[in-house]
Amino acid sequence: MMGLDPLILRRVLEGYLSEDLGHGDITTCHLPNRDKKASAVVMAKAPGVIAGLPLLAPLFSILDPTVQVECLTPEGDKVQEGTPLANIEGPAIALLRGERTALNLLQRLSGVATLTREMVDLISSTKARLVDTRKTTPGLRLLEKYATTVGGALNHRMGLYDAAMIKDNHIKVAGSIQAAVESVRRSVPFTCPIEVEVRGIQELEEAIQAGADIVLLDNMDTATLREAVSIAHGRAITEASGNITPENVLKVASTGVDYISSGYMIHHARWLDINMKIK
Repeated sequence: MMGLDPLILRRVLEGYLSEDLGHGDITTCHLPNRDKKASAVVMAKAPGVIAGLPLLAPLFSILDPTVQVECLTPEGDKVQEGTPLANIEGPAIALLRGERTALNLLQRLSGVATLTREMVDLISSTKARLVDTRKTTPGLRLLEKYATTVGGALNHRMGLYDAAMIKDNHIKVAGSIQAAVESVRRSVPFTCPIEVEVRGIQELEEAIQAGADIVLLDNMDTATLREAVSIAHGRAITEASGNITPENVLKVASTGVDYISSGYMIHHARWLDINMKIK
């Protein structure tokens, strides 16, 4: 699921569950009838794009492998208030123990997917593609980045380990754009493209001359972005970034850039209201 190895996904979910369970659920463990079979429905309490439903089965299976999950809504669907999302059946103790962790994930990821879809729709008339960033919640990066893809965006690099990206502080350490690009180029596999962050036309020219495959056009106004796109055309892939919001994303996309990277859809997302009720 989500391109994650099942073992990695299980470890991630176990960590989320252990945070809540601690030494044990002192309420549920002392209830009568806690081992009896129960059924619950997960329901949207507000309109939005749903993300995270494929997490339910592996999460509850950690608590009890007999729990059965039936997803009622396709992942990525835009739903209305009152839409049933999933049925869950199994021992009551498992449903009660997993309820909050499951809802926290569903609400958070659906909020990210909802805001992402809004921004993707705003630029649908242009060639630009929206991509996410590393501005994620510690411990939730893999899942939050998954949620942006559910919303229609693309993933940027997952971390420092899977792409070469030379930013302003790297350039200061290296001494120049040329020095940074040449040094990284000698060390990374030939299959690894190199991206360079530039803040103006002069740095753009330096990056292209140095052999950058992708140029990150950082915090440029629209006039400068258009000029940068024209200069880079056919020479490097262009990516605009810096304070991208729903209010300005179309204006940026209209400059002709190939990609627009933003952390807004993650760090400004509001949780989607979702509940789970035992029938």
